[in-house]
Amino acid sequence: MLIFLGVLLIVALLLLYLNEYRQKRKLQTKIDLLKPMIESVENIQDILYYCETQPKLKYLYLSPNIGDFLKGSWADHVKKPEMIFDIVHPNEYEVLMKKKLGTHDFSKSITVRFQNKSGQYIWYEEKATPVYQDGKFTAVIGVFRNINDKVVLQQKLEYNATHDSLTELYNRAFFQSKMDELNELDVPVAVIIADLDDLKRVNDQYGHHMGDQFAVIIVTEDLLQVEQYIKMAQEKMQENKRNSLFSPIQVSVGYKHSMSSYGVMEQLFNEADDKMYQNKKQKKQEVHSVLI
Repeated sequence: MLIFLGVLLIVALLLLYLNEYRQKRKLQTKIDLLKPMIESVENIQDILYYCETQPKLKYLYLSPNIGDFLKGSWADHVKKPEMIFDIVHPNEYEVLMKKKLGTHDFSKSITVRFQNKSGQYIWYEEKATPVYQDGKFTAVIGVFRNINDKVVLQQKLEYNATHDSLTELYNRAFFQSKMDELNELDVPVAVIIADLDDLKRVNDQYGHHMGDQFAVIIVTEDLLQVEQYIKMAQEKMQENKRNSLFSPIQVSVGYKHSMSSYGVMEQLFNEADDKMYQNKKQKKQEVHSVLI
């Protein structure tokens, strides 16, 4: 009986060993199939990896060039796979965590920032593929590609498209996009319209760009906050008038507040604009009365 049990135990151990051997062979086969891709990637500046996620993070392959582009050496990353979470930008930490847990939508690319050797954050785009064994998520294969120049250029183009080249303030195109956005929302909002007084003198002496009208959108249900903002801006102008090109700086202001922005943004803008012109007209009448 003991002999029979011993034989069964040996057979069971052999089966376990064979099963583990087959799993390792399957994994090695996958790695071998990736070798042409690995060689191709290593000849360019992409970073390729094959990382187990279960039972813990472990690189089965990691491009040797990772130390040339990211903070830490190849040996550092292999020894401590969690290091990738130390060098990722805080805003993208959750993205990596979802990938680690297998909850990321792997049909979509991942855009993240990693610290380079100088400590600067550089943009990378990743194409990742999940690996399953017996229906269980166990690993990730991915390629990181440096897209920093592309992202920086895109950001610059977007900035130029939404900012005034002289003042670097948001331009009218951006303002209109926010108007359209708030028009579809239901939030408390105020629109403030301001314009330099004595516009003709300013334009004639300093150019038409100096007298342009400007507007402000404040999302708030507190009307007092809007009035305090206007007061603060006017006081700031008076403080800086000695250092300005022309003095004194005077502006006419009008504003309109609503507890709901939905479908009323143009109306708010027009009413604030009307109030601004009323303010300008009133000040002219007061000056005229003093002169008389």
